[in-house]
Order: sequence, then structure tokens, then C-alpha cells
Amino acid sequence: MSLTDARYVDIKNAQVLAMGSSKFERLDPLPSVETEIKSILKLWQPDTPGELSQYRRFLNENFTVENILSERSRKAQKIVHLATHAAFLDSENYLKSYIHFWGQEKLTLDQVSQLELDNPLVELLVLSACETSLGNKQAELGFAGLTRQAGVKSVLGNLWLINDAKNLGLITQFYHHLKTAPIKAEALRLAQLAMLSGQVKIENGRLVGPEIPDIPLPRKVNLEDQVLSHPYYWSSFTMVGNPW
Repeated sequence: MSLTDARYVDIKNAQVLAMGSSKFERLDPLPSVETEIKSILKLWQPDTPGELSQYRRFLNENFTVENILSERSRKAQKIVHLATHAAFLDSENYLKSYIHFWGQEKLTLDQVSQLELDNPLVELLVLSACETSLGNKQAELGFAGLTRQAGVKSVLGNLWLINDAKNLGLITQFYHHLKTAPIKAEALRLAQLAMLSGQVKIENGRLVGPEIPDIPLPRKVNLEDQVLSHPYYWSSFTMVGNPW
């Protein structure tokens, strides 16, 4: 408890920096990342059409550590969302675990501080990638744990491999509830309950969820109708750090 920054800060009107990559040289593509970033900006910042119209400037070749630093120095966003590939290597080479940026750029566990997420302070970091909360005795809670130690107040990460299109269901519900829930952990709980109760589904090539507009999915993903109530699709998400 002594390591947790218990101060409450209202982030309901905070700006969000949502970035990610859908294309990779040696890894499988993540075709839903572009939809994820666009949907987050539309849900969270509907009154800033200029930002939404330029959402591609946060994608693929623009998804670099340098651009994160420059964008935050310009706007000091309190919420940072990264959608990409990541992997935790549970071995003596655990420090080679990585978050993948554009091209060959990777951020390993021992390079987390390069993101300067404590200057200015990030209230919420969302690591929308595989195994970002997975760790071992040397690196507890992996990237989520280390970014928390680096100064981020709250981190939302994943414990196992995820599907980017179905991951979109939890992410959109989380941002929807974050606008009204009293604390971040409650927004996550409500999003998970929406998934568990079968309210979030893929139907006629669109992601359908309560109280948010239907989201068209890319043609490159499996568009078969499916209810996303199985725990595989929502229970891997965990909040690290300050739940408020």
C-alpha cells in the first residue's frame, strides 16, 4: 500500500493519446488496431472532430517512442493507450521481453523509463497488447508493474494472449464506462460484466455493445456472429496500481 499513489484525480475530461500499429515485418498483422484507436477517440473525445479526422497520425509509421515523447510534451495527455504486439519471456532472458513499435523498434523491460510517463504524470496507461501484466519473480506484473514503478498511477494490462478484434469489445466498453464510473476499477468491472452477460457480440460484421454505436470490423478479421461472454475475452484484463 505504501507504494500506491492513493490521490484521486478526476480524468473524465482528460485528453487521451491513443497510438498503435496494425502492420509488422515479422509478426502477424493486427487489423483491428486502427478501428480500436478510432473508436477510442470517438468515444472519449467526440467534441474534437479535428483530432478524430487525424487519427491515422498515431498509427503504424507514426507509432514510435520519439513521437510519444513529442506528442506528450505538446499536450501532456493524462491517458495513454498503446495497441500493438507485446511478449513476456519468462526465462533468464526476461529483460528481452518487449512492446513492439513501428518497424524494428522494440521497448524492452529495462527501457520502460525511456517513455518518461512520469513527466508529466500519466494517470492511466492502457497496454492493449498480449501479456503486458504477465511477470515473474524478477519483474512482478511485467510491463504493467514496471510502468507503475516508473511513475504511472494506474495501468491496465493483459495476462495472456488476446485476439485484437475481440479485445475491442472490452476496450470500448471500458472507455464508455470510464466517462461516468466513479473510479477506474469500477469502469473495468462494468465493462467485464457487459462482456460476461453476453451484451457484447459480433453480429453482421459489426461489434455490438450496450449504449455505444455499433462498430464496423475490418474485413480481414473473422466476422462470424459470436457472443463474447467467455472469460477468455475479458478476464485477462487487470488494473495495477491505483484503482481510483
